[in-house]
Amino acid sequence: MLERWTRAVLRFRILVLVLWLGVLVVGAAASQGLPALLSNSFAVPGTESDRAAQVLESAFGERTDGTFTVVIRVARPFDETVQEEQQQRLEAAARSIPTSTVGELRPGAGVVYATVATRLDLTGAKGYADDLRRALAEPGAPPALVTGPPAIQRDLDPVFASDLRRGELIAIPIALLVLIALFGVSVAVLVPFAFAACTITATLGAIWLIAHQFSMVAYVTNIVELIGLGLAVDYSLLIVNRFREELARGRTRDDAIVATMQTAGRAVVASGMAVTIGLALLLFIPVPFVRSLGVGGALIPLASIVAALTLQPALLSLLGARGARGIPVRDLLRGRLRPTLPRLPGTAAVDRGFWARLARTIMRRPWPFLVSGTALLVAAAVPLVAITLTPGSISGIPPSLESARGLELLRDSVGPGAVTPTHVVIDTGEPGSTRSGPTRDAIDRLADRLFNEPEVAVVASGRKPPYVDDSGRFARVIVAGRHEYGDPVSQRFVRQLREELIPAARFPEGVTVQAGGAPPQGVDFLDRAYGVFPWLVAAVLALTFVVLMRTFRSLVLPLKAVLLNLLSVAAACGLLVVVAQWGVGADLVGLDQTGQIDGWIPILLFATLFGLSMDYEVFLVTRMRESWDHVPDNRRAVAHGLERTGRIVTAAAAIMVAAFLGFVLGGVAALQELGIGLIFAIVIDATIVRMVLVPSLMAVVGRYNWWLPDRLARALHVAPSPLLWDGDVAVAAGVTDATTGAKEAGDGAGAPPPA
Repeated sequence: MLERWTRAVLRFRILVLVLWLGVLVVGAAASQGLPALLSNSFAVPGTESDRAAQVLESAFGERTDGTFTVVIRVARPFDETVQEEQQQRLEAAARSIPTSTVGELRPGAGVVYATVATRLDLTGAKGYADDLRRALAEPGAPPALVTGPPAIQRDLDPVFASDLRRGELIAIPIALLVLIALFGVSVAVLVPFAFAACTITATLGAIWLIAHQFSMVAYVTNIVELIGLGLAVDYSLLIVNRFREELARGRTRDDAIVATMQTAGRAVVASGMAVTIGLALLLFIPVPFVRSLGVGGALIPLASIVAALTLQPALLSLLGARGARGIPVRDLLRGRLRPTLPRLPGTAAVDRGFWARLARTIMRRPWPFLVSGTALLVAAAVPLVAITLTPGSISGIPPSLESARGLELLRDSVGPGAVTPTHVVIDTGEPGSTRSGPTRDAIDRLADRLFNEPEVAVVASGRKPPYVDDSGRFARVIVAGRHEYGDPVSQRFVRQLREELIPAARFPEGVTVQAGGAPPQGVDFLDRAYGVFPWLVAAVLALTFVVLMRTFRSLVLPLKAVLLNLLSVAAACGLLVVVAQWGVGADLVGLDQTGQIDGWIPILLFATLFGLSMDYEVFLVTRMRESWDHVPDNRRAVAHGLERTGRIVTAAAAIMVAAFLGFVLGGVAALQELGIGLIFAIVIDATIVRMVLVPSLMAVVGRYNWWLPDRLARALHVAPSPLLWDGDVAVAAGVTDATTGAKEAGDGAGAPPPA
């Protein structure tokens, strides 16, 4: 089927190129307006905090995610005249925001502060942050700093854009150097960048459309562009390299493209499906924040698959044999400088190359390599048991931003919980019943108990607005803690509030009491996300196993791939705990160590890394499968597969690491954590797993690597792979080596394609 499809694409190559050019232009234009549609909201529909938020919006005209906090530095914060002047100033400035309501001005150590609540969601409210700041900027007035979720989000937008540009400035030159080292000085090095540009802009254009209907997280642009760059360049790299091999065998241009798509193209499709399955896991987690990451993450491999099947053959036809030919850097330097240069690993004959020799060395004594490599990864994974998760941390934003300075000032004078307080919302069901009677007595008991809690810094309650709505049916108690909303102490307090303090207040029967605001929302976020995560992981493992079983035509190899990938992901997360949570080496990368890891990071790491690890697994094992189908010799198949893909996987890993450095060198702590985890995983996967564990484990398993029973093969609609015994292997190897062995040993072109 791939042959007919590829020839059809080549027949209409000009039309395919024109269509992709249109996608590139439209997607690039749409992506310019994308940041205004994005925001980081941790709302969890259907939870107690979400129901409390609905009451706050309908009864009090406020949204916690759309509320600003204004901090004003004054010399006499407890002076009533000063407070009255600043209250009037704040009310006048708040008129620049529709639906705004100014809260009561409160004094602190050297400051006064108040909230500006709105009915706007986070995406809408952040657009008015600059308007509020301009309105407060009166000549001669005390300096006012605007913070709170909308202001923080507005300040982070240019930071995300700056980090993205920095990441691209790092990744693209490194990728170019790697491609030149691999392909030589050739037009072929430009094909992966053209492929990446088209897939990334296509994905961003699709996200722009989706963001008009659904909430999308602000991180999605950075994740799509940097992961998309590495993924697209990897796929194109594999296909271009195979195209050059097929041309070297004497095929015509179109026949070489068809052969390339039947082999490397098939591997790219299988790899892209594995990545998509891993990232599609996020779509089934009932948290909009995580789902939006899943949308962006799943779209980029899908776009890469479509481009690999359409754009890539058209680009290869333009490239042709002349464009694919390159001047090796080694030869170029020898001609100019005449140095003695070593041969690049992987460029020697297939039986004598570096990677083949490495594989044979390991396979001669596999057990020491297998045990030591596994022990090393298990030791790296052990710190994972001590992981401490946070729903988020507003102190992780760059300290130079105005919202961060306002937060710091408020933290020093009042406490960090003043920016993101807890709202205890009471619904009596009857108008007027919150101002007096049993419900009011219960509210007072709750406020008194809260006042005596060591974690509570401020308790605000009353019988009039803004603590009681106009009808008197709803009331609220505002609680500011001494720690940030995502701190473990704050999380424990929320659970204590729900399980002990509210029941101890003895509210009358029929009265509904719910805890909302950022701290309870954070607890609900973690509970909901990790409540379903283990089951979805199991589903992804099962689906990936089936996909790889069909791709490899083996029962054992998919199981090995799943287990090794789980081990490498666990090791990467364990090392992330060591750096981000324990602070070992955090200063080297400029990470603001908070002692916690954002709760969405391990989920996204698993989904992304499981897919990316499958990339290298598919690249490697498909070449081994080709060799085994040609000559059923396990050691030969492993050595040939590693030799033919070793330098490709190494180059792909180097490009991925360069792309993920953009996260690490940025200014947002959560994205730095993500980048550190991704880099650890890629390095582990491309070195310990692919170089040591894969060949050693395949040597131990032997011929069972390639076994797929007839009945199972029929169910998967693939050719069976019988279990060959020593006599069968010897006969097949002797016959095939006698006819083709001279060619392989001579020109190093690799194993011929399957018969």
